[in-house]
Amino acid sequence: MTTTPVTTLDQARALFPHTTQGKLYLNHAATSPLSNRVVQAMTSHLAERSEGRIETYPADIRMVGECRDLITRLVHAGSPDRIALTANTSDAINIVAGGVPLQPGDRVVVGHFEFPANVWPYLNLRRKGIAVEFLHSDKGRVTIDAVERMITPDTRLLAVSAVQFLSGHRTDLASLGNLCRDRNIWFVVDGIQAVGAVDIDVRALGIHALAAGGQKWQNAPHGNGFLYVSEELQEALQPASLGWLAVEDPWQFSDYDQPVATTARRFEGGSLNMPGLWGYHAALSTLIEFGLPAIESRVRGLTRLLIDRFSEIPGVDIFTPTDDDQHAGIVTIRPGNADAAVVFKRLLKRNVTVALREGMLRFSPHFYNTDQEIERAIDLFHETISQP
Repeated sequence: MTTTPVTTLDQARALFPHTTQGKLYLNHAATSPLSNRVVQAMTSHLAERSEGRIETYPADIRMVGECRDLITRLVHAGSPDRIALTANTSDAINIVAGGVPLQPGDRVVVGHFEFPANVWPYLNLRRKGIAVEFLHSDKGRVTIDAVERMITPDTRLLAVSAVQFLSGHRTDLASLGNLCRDRNIWFVVDGIQAVGAVDIDVRALGIHALAAGGQKWQNAPHGNGFLYVSEELQEALQPASLGWLAVEDPWQFSDYDQPVATTARRFEGGSLNMPGLWGYHAALSTLIEFGLPAIESRVRGLTRLLIDRFSEIPGVDIFTPTDDDQHAGIVTIRPGNADAAVVFKRLLKRNVTVALREGMLRFSPHFYNTDQEIERAIDLFHETISQP
């Protein structure tokens, strides 16, 4: 099931120096290690800004355009005009929540088990008289039936995660996209736990907006991410803020009568995080090089291996859905009678990094991890829960 050829896997691992230092990192759902390509790209840019040309704008502008192109390919957006570069997921979601045309009494439906970045921007709408209601579901598993029960004629927007941050449940975005299209509802997706790990086609899935910070599965520095916005939603959004780079020709400094950009660039505002974007560019290029279908196959294979091995350990409760079409990258467990916090600390002492979340342990391997690393992590886990 883990189909990446050994030569390709070796090439991937060579990009991440921590793999040669005895560190077993399985926490990409929190933050990713930076590859040597990312570090080199950022270091080279900073050196040029410090002791080289200093004014690196021409190269920076080309790089920014290439970032939009790479993200377009990553999520099948069709055109870089649909991509706005943002600081993080919250930044991207706030652009949508703050600009979508809603009236008092309109309803927004949000999954009740969402990461806070996909909740607070919508709760902020309550001060405008917008009803924000939570979609209750078993273990955060958003289903088409649950959504249909929540929708009323006043529902204007549905906000869900592509992959739920705690359980790892992979949402059936295609079905929800069809439902939202049929009911004339804006479909907004938090993609941070999916983009870079699984192949997402925003147009095929009927997604109006997709927000994703880059620091997790995209292997990028903090402070970088993107917003995909469909042309239909872009025309409806009323930006809550406007910056000098959002207009059609930002370099016409004295032209205050010019229109805003005709593309999603209108949502970017002011100067971008260039050092971070150089790293982001290197990270995105790497994902495209290895290919999302191959990366997804690898990630899902490692997820399956974790689930199968945990299933063999008596007392372990697997919180993550076990069906192959309902998970992607994240496996969360309760370690039987053992204290999860204690097990977490014991694993850290053995150079195994996972996440402690809500009294459970969350494992999240990426495409460069090996089957042998998963086996070793399971063995060390078994040792820790066997200790008094």
